[in-house]
Amino acid sequence: MRIFQAKAAKLNLGDSWRLPWRLEFDDSIVPTKPSFGWEEYKKGAFARFSCSKCRRCWSTSRAMVVFHMRLLGRQGTVKVRHLRQNCKECSDAPMEEARFSPADINVLLDHLMEKIGVEFYDAMPAKKEHFKRKLDGRPHEESHCEACKQGVCRGWAYDSLR
Repeated sequence: MRIFQAKAAKLNLGDSWRLPWRLEFDDSIVPTKPSFGWEEYKKGAFARFSCSKCRRCWSTSRAMVVFHMRLLGRQGTVKVRHLRQNCKECSDAPMEEARFSPADINVLLDHLMEKIGVEFYDAMPAKKEHFKRKLDGRPHEESHCEACKQGVCRGWAYDSLR
């Protein structure tokens, strides 16, 4: 929340982003189907997961975050949903929430602020820089990924900074 508040304050574009600068976490967000008047931004990030059943931990670059945002009058709102994953070792493992480092949150929110500028203030998007991400050799377990099940998980061999 603090990181979002600081970055939103730097937009300095005359609108208040849901004072007191709060993100709304909303598990009812349906990826690719924002409500009328809302814009969507999806971004993958590095995150850690931990199985609440067996305590197994894993890291991934395939943690998908979905933002829905709108500007209504001078009032802006951003809703966010982290798509979950579950343990491939446990049978009937629950879907687990991602844990993001402060550095990864910073990157996500930098990209979100850029998207807000482009969508609502006619800012020019930064040049996209493509790179080939080195995968760790482990296959992506689609059956354990909520983003795959909802059709929004990308192949991830290639990514972009924006």
